[in-house]
Amino acid sequence: MPMPGGGGAAAAGRHPPSGEAAAAAAAARDEEQQEEEGEEDLRDGGVPFFVNRGGLPVDEPTWERMWRHVGRIHPEGERVAQRIRGAADLPKIPIPSVPAFQPSTPIPERLEAVQRYIRELQYNHTGTQFFEIKKSRPLTGLMDLAKEMTKEALPIKCLEAVILGIYLTNNMTTLDRFPISFKTHFSGNYFRHIVLGVNFGGRYGALGISRREELMYKAPVFRTLSELIFDFEEAYRRCWHTLKKVKLGHCVSHDPHSVEQIEWKHSILDLDKLTREDFRKELERHARDMRLKIGKGTGPPSPTKDRKKDVSSPQRGQASPHRRNSRGDRRPSGEKKPADSKAMPDLNGYQIRV
Repeated sequence: MPMPGGGGAAAAGRHPPSGEAAAAAAAARDEEQQEEEGEEDLRDGGVPFFVNRGGLPVDEPTWERMWRHVGRIHPEGERVAQRIRGAADLPKIPIPSVPAFQPSTPIPERLEAVQRYIRELQYNHTGTQFFEIKKSRPLTGLMDLAKEMTKEALPIKCLEAVILGIYLTNNMTTLDRFPISFKTHFSGNYFRHIVLGVNFGGRYGALGISRREELMYKAPVFRTLSELIFDFEEAYRRCWHTLKKVKLGHCVSHDPHSVEQIEWKHSILDLDKLTREDFRKELERHARDMRLKIGKGTGPPSPTKDRKKDVSSPQRGQASPHRRNSRGDRRPSGEKKPADSKAMPDLNGYQIRV
């Protein structure tokens, strides 16, 4: 049964519902609970996918489970698995080279090179995510995992691409990076996707990977954060998806050895509860929050300070609890969340998917 979006649970608040209304309210509560616990990464759009939790090389049980799952979700069924596993002359897949830059290389050109590298790794269609991303891990642990991704050069999903994008842009200290998550609805099912938002010189863009070309890379040409998000919304519309929620994180530190956690969900904007103008205002409010956080020295260090000091202040990168709490009451969507501690989903199956 499709999960209802928006105010299903809220509508059932005062009078005990019955029948279909009770089931819809329970489904809405279950979905919200799953989002809080990060369980939505195991099922998206009604189609489950697996995560390789045993590390690399892939162990035998995980390997066999992956091929069984491929047989279930692929249009050709088990024949495609048998054809690949039984082949003795499969072509050797080239390993992409990690991009390296001269100090004079402009940031936009660097971003294009990073996106080309992510694209060359290719999207993972197996239904098994090869790298386990625990969003509660400190940044230093996630960067170690990103380094392993470059070594193994395996196909990746969207959350892995975000971690890899952070890793490959850590030396671009004039670039602000922050996660952007999308929840959409299509044909009775919900779908989730995540990209790495970037801001360079006051212009917004994004890095990432998707089945759909228009839902990954965006050059840093958008004047405002709302223009960037509206562009994604229009891209979803062309795929017949309706945007339901947008989750925005705060800027990620450029220190690869930071023990901080990434703040994945500083702002959660529910489009069913916001007018178009309120949605735009909340996006720009989040953009101001990020600028203020960096201006107060609690965000990524500026290039000038980074050159003068080898050791950053212990307070750098810490979110201001007072500011975050004071902002929550002013959001029309009524959904202000602390940093997430669980994993995000990716999209699977062979419907019209993104």
